[in-house]
Amino acid sequence: MLRYLVTRIFQLVLVLFVVSVLVFSFTSVMGNPVYLMVRENATEEEIQAVVEYLGLDKPLLVQYGIFVKNALKGDFGMSYMYHQPALRLITERFPATLEIVIVAMLLSALIGIPLGVFSGAYPNKISSKIIMSLSIAGISLPSFWVGMVMIFFFSLSLGILPVSGRGDVGILFGIKTSLATANGWRHIVLPAITLALGNIATILRLTRAGMQENIRQDYVKFARAKGVSRRKVLFGHALKNTMIPVVTIFGLQLGSLIAFTTITETIFAWPGMGKLLIDAINSADRPIIAAYILFVAVMFVFINFIVDILYTVIDPRVDL
Repeated sequence: MLRYLVTRIFQLVLVLFVVSVLVFSFTSVMGNPVYLMVRENATEEEIQAVVEYLGLDKPLLVQYGIFVKNALKGDFGMSYMYHQPALRLITERFPATLEIVIVAMLLSALIGIPLGVFSGAYPNKISSKIIMSLSIAGISLPSFWVGMVMIFFFSLSLGILPVSGRGDVGILFGIKTSLATANGWRHIVLPAITLALGNIATILRLTRAGMQENIRQDYVKFARAKGVSRRKVLFGHALKNTMIPVVTIFGLQLGSLIAFTTITETIFAWPGMGKLLIDAINSADRPIIAAYILFVAVMFVFINFIVDILYTVIDPRVDL
């Protein structure tokens, strides 16, 4: 276990180093942020003063060293648009993104896994074939199209759900969240379903494939011969051995949803990290872009670490 932890820490440092180089390189070639911070008719002296303030007059290697040193302290500089610390803006928007991601992942697990077990256990039933056909549609349909269709149908035509925004915020376990209010849930439903559809289809198909493989194994046949009920065989034996690849995909999807909710948040005007990133890219706001990418990179590594630990809980035969 100690050797595993040391290896993962080394991998963490290596990944973050590579990401920091890529982030710095990317943000360095973006549009010049100086002209976003000075008035339209600024003099050359004023422009040069801003250049020196941002450190853009120094060699790139020196700029990178300063960038890494500040990043280790959580200092990514002040946002050019909002004139606030970039990391603070990210962490303020993170709860809003996390809300729709949590609901989307719960929907993915609660719908995708049972349907995958059913379609894997009874592949020849008409209902199973319908489920698999719908899963193909779930994977194929782009999220922006799904979001706009749901807005048109549920918001504009039926008028039962709001078009955009986060809704009212309440206190739940000491945290401000829209999950604590009925109005907040009404706003969460559409963006969460938009995010969840593709993940439901992926988890469903992966669970189905694992179930079909495991129900043919000798231990399942032996359990059935001993008189164990089919429900217990499916959910207590076959599903447990199917869960390792499902947990892997689940962890990757969780990280991906948190990192790439940009389209969904833009469509529903959801005030999360994704919309903040889009606004930052449009304005060449380097501090926010750098803080966002490094924040997501750390989160991805942490989620993958947790997933690896879960392997030993699901299957004790896995040795870290």
